[in-house]
Parts: sequence; structure tokens; C-alpha cells
Amino acid sequence: MKILHIDKNHPLLIEQLSELGCLNHEDYSSSKEELESKVHEYEGIIIRSRIDIDKQFLDKAKNLKFIGRVGAGLESIDTEYALQNGIELFSAPEGNRNAVAEHALGMLLSLMNNLFRANKEVKNGQWNRESNRGEELDGKTIGLIGYGNMGKAFAKKLKGFDIRVICSDIKDNVGDENATQVSLKELMNESDVLSLHTPLTKLTLNMVDQEFINGFKKSFYFLNTARGKSVVTSALVEALDQGKIKGVGLDVLEYEKSSFEELFKPEATRIKWMRKTKTPQLPEAFQYLMQADNVILSPHIAGWTQESKIKLAQTIVDKIKARFFLT
Repeated sequence: MKILHIDKNHPLLIEQLSELGCLNHEDYSSSKEELESKVHEYEGIIIRSRIDIDKQFLDKAKNLKFIGRVGAGLESIDTEYALQNGIELFSAPEGNRNAVAEHALGMLLSLMNNLFRANKEVKNGQWNRESNRGEELDGKTIGLIGYGNMGKAFAKKLKGFDIRVICSDIKDNVGDENATQVSLKELMNESDVLSLHTPLTKLTLNMVDQEFINGFKKSFYFLNTARGKSVVTSALVEALDQGKIKGVGLDVLEYEKSSFEELFKPEATRIKWMRKTKTPQLPEAFQYLMQADNVILSPHIAGWTQESKIKLAQTIVDKIKARFFLT
């Protein structure tokens, strides 16, 4: 089996596939057009996020049996068309779910205890205790939208707290001993904290807008370690400014490219790099997030740990092996 690797991943992936007798070719620099010209030679491709696998690309992949994405989601692939053409799809949410859960918990505790602001103030010679008085997580209701691998992992991390964890999902009967499934309306009425754990779909694109935020009965903390384009940043900023949202932890942003390797799409946000200052003209909403003391931002690294790099690659190898080499 010939496999084309389009993105760099942990070396165990190629090592173990080679041990299975696969012929692995690495191409981490060719353009999408160059890859399209040779993809017909391969039965499998391994990707992360460098290029989109669309209908045009798949039409060129005449001998393709599978696509393995070393990541949690498959939104960079035209999944419907791939499946119509008999191409199997493998992703690895099992590989980084623990990392995402730990990151989300760290963000939440930092927000509720003003650690980001307090750290900055102390380093600037300020000793402000009363203004940094925090809130305890115990006694709160945590609402999770999306209760798949990531949502379940986060709920498991929360077990040590004296809290109520509720979840809402498009699938029925996904609740378990760590979270009670409720309607979206009940979640919006009860939650003190909202955490997103959803893929990017037609339903979740721009889901968190002004109407959605205003539907919450109480002011709440908001976490997004899922997909940036599920949130309308301007609506989030307005809610922060009005106190409807108490604090925000974002590992993903609306302005990310689909590859997740850079923050902005120049054609969408018209960023102009200034020759003298070498700083971009940022969207107004993002400038607010950068300045706000009750906002924590990270560069899409929630699932990006030393351990998850290994587990993500191993998960893809195991799925390929189970499908094609153990039958």
C-alpha cells in the first residue's frame, strides 16, 4: 500500500506503517495543484490541516482507499463526496481529548480566580488583593454543548468538584455518569459556565451570536476549545462589555485560517502589514480581546501537547491497521 504524507507528524506513524509493509512518501511542501497531479498513485493519504481535500482533489485520487487526519475533526475534507467514492475516513479525537480537557480546565480556573490579571499586576509592581477576589467553581452549573470525545473528557476532569455538569447534543442519550443531558433551553437557563465541544458544521457555524448569548438566563463564563468560526467575535465582545459574559477563554478564533497554522485570512480581514512597525491592523473585536483582563487567549494549542502528538499518530496507525491489516 502506497501512502502519501502531506503534513509532518510524529515519526512513529511512518515507522509503524512501514513495519506493516506500506510504502510511505513524504511531501510537506508541494502545492495543492502539485499534489493533485500525483495523488492517483496512492491508496492512502495522511493529512493534518495544510490543504483542503475537496471534490476536485478527490476526483484526481482514483485509487484512494483512505484518508487519515491526525487531528480531531474532518472539516477540511469533503466527507460526503469521499464516502460516496468509497474512501474511508479516519480521525483521531481519542488522541488529544485529554489534552483539550486539561487546557479547558486550566483556562476556567484561571478566569474565575483572575490569575491572568493578577499575574500581570504583580509583575508590574501592583499588589491588588480585593480587586482580584475570585469565584469558586464548587456550587456552579457547567454547561457543555457537544458531548462527544472532547465534551466527555472535560466532564471527567470536572468530577472532583462539587458541581453540576449538564450537556446538550444533537444526538440523543449521550449523557453519562459525568454529565446529565438536557435540552439546549435548560442548559441556557441553568449554566454558570458554557464550554463548546462541537465540530464545525452548518449548524455550529456562527452559532454563538448575539441572540444565542442573550438566551442565557445568567451571566456566565465562556470557553471555546472547539472551532473559532462557531463564535461571532463581535457578539462575544459586546456581551463582555455589557457584563453578560464574565470572562472568556479562547483557544480558537474566528479569524484562523483553515490550516490553523496562522491567525488570519488576509482576504477576509484585510490585514496590512506595516513596513515600519511590522504589526497588523487587527479587527476591532480582536483588539478588544487582546486588551481585556478577563480574556485568556491561546494559539489553538489545547490539544497540542507532547503526549497528544504521540497519541494522535498512534490512533491513526491503529485504525489503519485494524481496517486493512487485521482482516
